[in-house]
Amino acid sequence: MSKNMIEAQGLVKQYDGIKAVRDLSFAIRQGEIFGFLGPNGAGKTTTISMLSCLLEPTAGSATVAGYDIVKESSEVKRRIGLVPQELALYSTLSARDNLNFFGRIYGLHGPALRQRVTETLEMVGLAERAGSAVETFSGGMKRRLNIAAGLLHRPEVLFLDEPTVGVDPQSRNAIFEHVERLNAAGMTILYTTHYMEEAERLCHRVAIIDEGRIIALDSPRKLISDLGGGIIHLGVAHGMAEGLLEQIRALPEVRAVTRFDGKVKVEAIRAQAALIRLLELFNRTDSDITALEVLEPNLETVFLQLTGKRLRE
Repeated sequence: MSKNMIEAQGLVKQYDGIKAVRDLSFAIRQGEIFGFLGPNGAGKTTTISMLSCLLEPTAGSATVAGYDIVKESSEVKRRIGLVPQELALYSTLSARDNLNFFGRIYGLHGPALRQRVTETLEMVGLAERAGSAVETFSGGMKRRLNIAAGLLHRPEVLFLDEPTVGVDPQSRNAIFEHVERLNAAGMTILYTTHYMEEAERLCHRVAIIDEGRIIALDSPRKLISDLGGGIIHLGVAHGMAEGLLEQIRALPEVRAVTRFDGKVKVEAIRAQAALIRLLELFNRTDSDITALEVLEPNLETVFLQLTGKRLRE
């Protein structure tokens, strides 16, 4: 059984009396891609900043590769690569010069540094643009160079904070492929995103985080299967009879029913079968449907079910 590469217990970060992170506890196994999925402002970046020793926790503790993030921060920093959400590049320098600069910060020099810069440029598909100024790069190329900078010293753990923000679909796919290759080579990766399709594709397990709290943690497949067959939103007349609501609840494809703000939310065991039954019921009872939305089971639906809001609201 693989060991835990990261362990966090009761992590809290407070600013001016406001808790940005609230009592987070989780463990990330060696060789795992672990995702933080949540909207902007959920506490994802703050948590990564604590784990990478940029911020000291207000309370709680954590270890990375067995080292305490507060008491042994220098050891932690040697073992991690951090790719922040904001680009950390010098736009007037070439790609190679940027990596030479960051490599020296990591303690690399001479032939070892030159070899590693060449390797990482090839790894992220930028070898042919090594001598070009970063200011001439597309957003996706800059993101890939940002990742290369975090890989120079061969870290055991890589923190990727929203690495695809603002990039085109082709560059996003290139980043996904880089992440998958790194993980296949044994690297442990903590990946934050507010795009559910990224978490579903890349992550072995996902912690859904909102307002500084972890509200669910499991594999994407398990989180989706626990939700079931999806959610159906029906717009209904305010005068809809309570008896009709009970008939909806009695349908065999329906798990739960909630009425709110002129709508009925139906949690379905099988969404398509439930939808057919609902349409038949409303037609049979001569009842009106003013709006209809079917949410197929995915992590976006899981988040909506758990929080009552969408990931990118």
